[in-house]
Amino acid sequence: MSIIKIDINSPEFQAELEKTIKFTDKVVKQFNWEYNPQAEINEGVQLGLARNKIMYNKRFCPCFMVEVVDDKPQSVEDRVCPCTPAIEKEIPEDGVCHCQIFCTPEFAANKRVEMGMEEVVHQHSRGLTKEECEVLVSQSELDSDELTALLEARTLGMVNFKLVDVREHMEWQMGHIKGADKLVPTSSFFNTLGQSELDKNENIIVYCHVGSRSAHVARILTDMGYKKIGNLSHGIVSYSGQIER
Repeated sequence: MSIIKIDINSPEFQAELEKTIKFTDKVVKQFNWEYNPQAEINEGVQLGLARNKIMYNKRFCPCFMVEVVDDKPQSVEDRVCPCTPAIEKEIPEDGVCHCQIFCTPEFAANKRVEMGMEEVVHQHSRGLTKEECEVLVSQSELDSDELTALLEARTLGMVNFKLVDVREHMEWQMGHIKGADKLVPTSSFFNTLGQSELDKNENIIVYCHVGSRSAHVARILTDMGYKKIGNLSHGIVSYSGQIER
């Protein structure tokens, strides 16, 4: 099985996306939730829900893998939007669901305040030593500036790692981090992982839209024996470096 390619500009996909947006609007109203103030997060999740509806005839949560067993698609914890874990645990306890599209009014208000604050500049430098690069690349969680610093250091031959995008092919086409080495979509993860020829002993950094899918993938890779896995904590939406389209 190769990477599944869906044309997001096709009439079929655009019609399903329109239905999905109406669906998430209805969910927000039904549970008295709000959308995340970060519109790009919501748009990414809605694209993923529409994709899963076309592929599996269910709006499976796009942040979790879907496997087809005996011709029946299944996801972890049966995560069909709006999923039970979000309703019963994540939103009541954390104020936001795993995919971050749905949140409480209080969470949304705090997020708007955060977004309005002046961002603290996280400095990085091309002058990192090789030892500093090795320490940085071995971290399990990385932020945007840390990944930017590592990509810059890699161009100088200071450090080696593979940057792996675990989003879907259509998301990759819309824009991916410049310097990404592999696309291993969660929808065909185990099949495309074999084709990616990643070494279990090399440094690997994974990323997705907001960091949820990639965190899930990082845990799976670790369980499979991959030794050095890092995750871009808040995904490509937080990345301030160069994006290729």
